Amino acid sequence: MALNNTYDARLVQQETAVGAGVQILVLALLGTAIGMGPAGWVTGLVFAVATWAVLSRALHRSGLRTFGPANRVTLGRATLVGGVTALVADSFVNAPPVSLLVGLTAVALLLDGVDGKVARRTGTSTALGARFDMEVDAFLILVLSVYVSMALGPWVLLIGAMRYAFVAAARVAPWLNAPLPPSTARKTVAAMQGICLLVAGADLLPYAGNFAVALLALALLLWSFGRDVLWLWREKRMNRGRERTGAETAPAGKRSALELELELELELAGR
Repeated sequence: MALNNTYDARLVQQETAVGAGVQILVLALLGTAIGMGPAGWVTGLVFAVATWAVLSRALHRSGLRTFGPANRVTLGRATLVGGVTALVADSFVNAPPVSLLVGLTAVALLLDGVDGKVARRTGTSTALGARFDMEVDAFLILVLSVYVSMALGPWVLLIGAMRYAFVAAARVAPWLNAPLPPSTARKTVAAMQGICLLVAGADLLPYAGNFAVALLALALLLWSFGRDVLWLWREKRMNRGRERTGAETAPAGKRSALELELELELELAGR
């Protein structure tokens, strides 16, 4: 049994290595097609290595015995995001074809949600897969906001940085880590970020139109985060009120298990 587990673990780790290899192949194709400079190459390679290292560590900690079809789709999206990242980094020095950047981004956005459907249909939904999907989405939004900010101004960076600012704030205020109830509005706003930034980055509209589209994305994101923070704050106050009034609470160990189960369900719903 131990040998089988070791063999399964090696197979899972090999898939992450294949993903890194495909990422390097994509960079080679981009470099050949547009003559990508050192900035794009270095950034793309750092992305490939970082993705491989983080994902390998997460897989090792999770103990998954199979990578799963849904995670393969997400890994493919991550490869596209790596290509977009390299092109954006290269754009600080050169001017990569906008059509190529838009094309890679559009495919990555179209595949968003496919991994979730695959996971549900194959019964391979996991907390790791949901987190992997979320991190790829968040990083793509960050990279797109960097690209659009070069034309519209640094304020666009707030779109990409907001999720990471929320994570940082949760380290100082742990009550922000509490699970949120499912929300169609939250999912819709999250999906619109990539679409709005893609439209603004494609430069199909006049400056005023691109500015308005990016501003709309930021306004919706501020509303969504603000609503969630307010809900979490109210939930925190309600919990304190229950403690003060001596309301019955679940035992610590049982309550922790329930919270973990709810969090997993919410993450999978987000896929």
